[in-house]
Amino acid sequence: MPSLPRSPFGRRGRAAAEVAPERTEPRVEIIESPGLRWINIERPRSLEQAWLEEHFDFHALDFEDIRSRNQRPKVDEYDDYLFIVLHFPRYDKKVSRLNAAEVDFFVGPDFLITLPNENVERVDDLFERCRKNEDFRDQLFSKGSGYLLYKIVDDCVDAAFPMLGKIGNKLERIEEDIFEGKGDDVVRDISNAKQEIINFRKIVRPQRVAFRDLERNKARYLAEDLDIYFDDIIDASERGWDMLENFKEVVEGLEATNESAIAHRTNETFQVLTAISLIFLPLTLIASFFGMNVHLPFEDSEYAFWIIIAAMLAIVVGVAAFFRRRGWL
Repeated sequence: MPSLPRSPFGRRGRAAAEVAPERTEPRVEIIESPGLRWINIERPRSLEQAWLEEHFDFHALDFEDIRSRNQRPKVDEYDDYLFIVLHFPRYDKKVSRLNAAEVDFFVGPDFLITLPNENVERVDDLFERCRKNEDFRDQLFSKGSGYLLYKIVDDCVDAAFPMLGKIGNKLERIEEDIFEGKGDDVVRDISNAKQEIINFRKIVRPQRVAFRDLERNKARYLAEDLDIYFDDIIDASERGWDMLENFKEVVEGLEATNESAIAHRTNETFQVLTAISLIFLPLTLIASFFGMNVHLPFEDSEYAFWIIIAAMLAIVVGVAAFFRRRGWL
């Protein structure tokens, strides 16, 4: 049996796979301060879940929700902790698409656990700032787990407004392009903008209910003089929703305007072509008439050709002047 040719990359690929060490320790980041721990676990897998099961007595359904990637925003209340699932908009540059980044929270009297299913910049930035800046960490942690939860959620909600601003700028550019006659590009841009707005609305709409539930449960882990902070999150969320509602109406109006502009330009084109056809129709009739193989007036005259050309020119000028006066040209 003939031997098959071997790929020059096969041995290297196997060696790389053998060298790559399999992770045996959970990736758990912890920041501690007197009375409070912040535990951050990004992209939790089986090792991280086993670590949580070993150190915390959470409900089995909560661990199941951590493994799931299709959870709706919600707030589950237990006797000694809260389990919260929230979604935040995240722009994926690799696919040029707006996606939802899920962050799960466990909130207790002396701990806060964050479990983002992918990299969330605002969570990472706040965690690193607490790790490196002791004064900031002590100031933030001294107000309890409820205030730390507020700070994380508030930063993630505020991160959506620059994205909304970019959508607004994009809609303004589309409006300018419509009246510059960039028909094909405008259709594509409107379609992309509508998709972004739809994706954004899919993230924000169910989140509004979760924020109201969170606002009702905040008192368990928040000092009385700090209860207004979660109202601020709801206000920011509603402000973002109002912007999306406005963008939805704007993009629908731009789509209708673009269709009207395209129809108007098409009508103008047909109008010009129709006028040109009507101008040359009498000339075609005259040429056909004098092209017949029969005896015609002036056919023996040496000036017959020039007389016909002059008549044609006169007809062209007269019809064009008539169309011009009526505004058809």
